[in-house]
Amino acid sequence: MTMKQPRGRQEPRRMGNAAMVVTMLVSLCVLTYIKARYCSNPFRTSPPLLLLLQFLLLLSYSCLIHQPDRPSTDSTATAAKAAEELEVVVDEDYDSTRYKLSGPIGEEDFDPSRPTCYNTSKRSERCAAVGDIRVDGNHSKIYINPLSREWKTKPYARLHDPVAMDDVREFTLVPFGGGGGSPNDTTTVVPPLCTRNHSVPGFLFSSGGFAGNLYHDYADVLVPLFASTHHFGGEVQFLLADIKDWWADKFKPLFRQLSRYDVIDVNNDQEVHCFPRIVIGSTFHRAMGIDASRTPGGETVVDFKRLLRRAFRLERAVASRSGAPRRKDRPRLLIISRKSSRRFVNERAMARAAAAAKFDVRIAEPDNHTDMPNFARLVNSADVMMGVHGAGLTNMVFLPSRAVLVQVVPFGGLEWLTRVTFKDPARDMDVTYMEYNVSLEESSLRDLYPEDHFYLKHPYDVHKKGWDAIKTVYLDKQNVRLNLTRFTRTLEQARDLLPSP
Repeated sequence: MTMKQPRGRQEPRRMGNAAMVVTMLVSLCVLTYIKARYCSNPFRTSPPLLLLLQFLLLLSYSCLIHQPDRPSTDSTATAAKAAEELEVVVDEDYDSTRYKLSGPIGEEDFDPSRPTCYNTSKRSERCAAVGDIRVDGNHSKIYINPLSREWKTKPYARLHDPVAMDDVREFTLVPFGGGGGSPNDTTTVVPPLCTRNHSVPGFLFSSGGFAGNLYHDYADVLVPLFASTHHFGGEVQFLLADIKDWWADKFKPLFRQLSRYDVIDVNNDQEVHCFPRIVIGSTFHRAMGIDASRTPGGETVVDFKRLLRRAFRLERAVASRSGAPRRKDRPRLLIISRKSSRRFVNERAMARAAAAAKFDVRIAEPDNHTDMPNFARLVNSADVMMGVHGAGLTNMVFLPSRAVLVQVVPFGGLEWLTRVTFKDPARDMDVTYMEYNVSLEESSLRDLYPEDHFYLKHPYDVHKKGWDAIKTVYLDKQNVRLNLTRFTRTLEQARDLLPSP
């Protein structure tokens, strides 16, 4: 007769641990099934399912934190392996370290572990919610159920600049329906009734701040907007705050490529728009740039340029040393002209010298009233584009691939500024970059100040006085007269950099 052995003191603990492990594995299996079945399309996930997902995550977490303090050999090895798989990604535009496991995290994926609003970089903040969402834009309020607490946000990618942010409308995210707030809060929020229902997500952004300056149009608004919304495949409703009619009309072709729906002027619209999901604020990666590892579809600035080609019906994909057909083996030079500061004093002489060097020459000065589609086609026809540092060089987004951009850098030690604004973005856009650094002999500053003046002898000491001093001395008061011999030599170098036909 076999006698049953008495249970040891450790057996209940083993059985308890086994039960917790089994519970955790079952939870993870169910979680994996629900995520695969419902979360591939984020717009179909209902609040009850979200609560279930959150419960399962908490259950799994509880199982883990109630394990014995001393890890086993197996768990230590697993932790070490996970640590090896973690990739820490940091760059100068991001405040916090971002961690990635097994590939990029989808920027727009709803993540219940994150707060509703959080900084995505030093310059941008993003808010995201799923549930019953009601946008009362005329009163700058967005009612959300469920929502843990009230939030305030300004949807413009220049958080570090208080001057710009002063011109951006602030929106308040208001919880209602018992989906959040303090347990002791007896105040009942009654949201407005929906007057227009949408089946696609809403995306709220602003054209306030410095929008209207072409560089800031792209750096602060359009490039971040593309990076944050391209993966929607057009199934997204844009809500535009601080709208300027002329600005919205100017970029309408681009908006039509990103959304199948007319842009809503959220400031002046009298409707209460209801959505199953909303994202507020675009994510800034870097100046005029996109980090493919941080976009849901791995998009880059080259993809953004392709979208612009479709939007403005640009024909040329690649520049050529012989120029476009019917130009008699002459590449086209586009000189970006300026009327105010930093203008070419000898612009006409430059054009004649370029023509003598066998370039097909065009001179153009874009402004806020320029017909965008026509100007985009002009830039796209160029093989070389040249201009003094300024917003007009932003039109390089329309250049064909492997075209040459020649940035003329005013006197005054401004290479650091020209690098971050145009040199680095040009590389990402598949544009060959050249720099023409203006000598003192080519600068109008020598006519304003004596030879031994502090501004001429010690520009880097002027930099220590701050941006206002730099701008006033070296940007606002300076024009340039290029040395034609040096200018012609630069054009010959640019021609050599163009691809052969």
